Amino acid sequence: MSVRTRFAPSPTGYLHIGGARTALFNYLFAHHHGGQYLLRIEDTDRQRSTQDAVQQILDSLDWLGLSPDEPPVFQTANESRHAAVARELLAKGQAYLAYDTPEELAAMRAASEATKRPFKYDGSRWIALDPKDAPGVAPAIRIKAPKSGETAVSDLVQGEVRVANAELDDMIILRSDGTPTYLHAVVVDDHDMRITHVIRGDDHLTNTFRQCMVYDAMGWQRPKFAHIPLIHGADGAKLSKRHGAVGALEFREQGFLPEAVCNYLLRLGWGHGDEEFIPRDRAIELFDLGGVGRAASRMDYVKLTHLNGIYLRAADDGRLTEEVLARLSRHKVDFGTEGGDRVRALMPVLKERAKTLEELASSAAFAAVEGPPPMDAKAAAMLTPEAKARLADLAQFLTDAPWERADLESWLRDYAEVKGVKLGQVAQPLRIALSGSTQSPPIDAVLWALGRTEAMDRILAAAGE
Repeated sequence: MSVRTRFAPSPTGYLHIGGARTALFNYLFAHHHGGQYLLRIEDTDRQRSTQDAVQQILDSLDWLGLSPDEPPVFQTANESRHAAVARELLAKGQAYLAYDTPEELAAMRAASEATKRPFKYDGSRWIALDPKDAPGVAPAIRIKAPKSGETAVSDLVQGEVRVANAELDDMIILRSDGTPTYLHAVVVDDHDMRITHVIRGDDHLTNTFRQCMVYDAMGWQRPKFAHIPLIHGADGAKLSKRHGAVGALEFREQGFLPEAVCNYLLRLGWGHGDEEFIPRDRAIELFDLGGVGRAASRMDYVKLTHLNGIYLRAADDGRLTEEVLARLSRHKVDFGTEGGDRVRALMPVLKERAKTLEELASSAAFAAVEGPPPMDAKAAAMLTPEAKARLADLAQFLTDAPWERADLESWLRDYAEVKGVKLGQVAQPLRIALSGSTQSPPIDAVLWALGRTEAMDRILAAAGE
């Protein structure tokens, strides 16, 4: 049977970075085995599910390169099927009608709390109920839990896990209003979608034993389960916004490349020797569940940022230019075709220093604008009368210079030698005039990228001429 995995988020909020890693592991495992990776939107919580959240999940997966191999399945579309299976279990004697009122259930829970014991439903009074004696309320359908022995799950990450059946109770599979419960619907959908491997967070491990009751009662083959540890913050606490970005699209807004995020998430709880830089094709080739550890992972934003810098330096210059110009546009930086061309020309040197697309956009802004760029306070303070005089002299010297990068570097060195000054005394005023800052890419690269006309205009403006 072909391997089929699924990622099944609930559309009640943004896609958390932990969910993104779960999607990645499902994607890689399926494709490593030549199978299919599917998406199911578990939208049965109608009060909290929103279309905006659905779209955010789809956008997040698309950005990460984790779109499913088949169209997404929406759980609410299958409610009639979930109800039919519940009624089939009822007809087979594997489930029963329970007529408890909300008040009665609340009283049972209160009694358990008073004795400090976990609540366990006892439906013995309903199992043998004669239909003519049924109360005049709409019943729920509860599955009959096994009363003796154990339920065992051979988890592909956690190993063999067992629970005494005495700890299980008769869970509701169809509510009194006719809607299915989550734990029941998940099983029916996984069976109907022919899911062979359920790879999800280990916070679902306890649910697995209850879901196995439905598989076993229906005589369905269980999928193989793999429960992966959660992601924590650097302090070991549950990952939250106080640790930094946690939503997948937050990382996009902060300037991370999707391939860097996926590479980092891959190595967060899975390993293959000493390999750190693992592009998608290599990840598909290597990934299997045997490399997943059992301990919770800790999010390290510094390490992610470092890895992102590596991916930035390897990225295509045209792609980075498009990303940077889009960010500059969002930041209300005006630029035309020539501004875009200047950013593209500088990209090979700009990306050598940046760690994120936001940093890259910030460092490229001076090249995109037309005319003298805004000048920061430190740069303005260094533009002394002596520096302005130097710029005016340089403008005359550069008038006839050939405008190729290698030639410009030679001309600047020649100028410094003729004037008997250090190259830095020439380069720093130029840097301020051209970029509005005391830091920029190499001056020869900046001159060449700006072009003769733009560069000379900026130099003369800074010189006060």
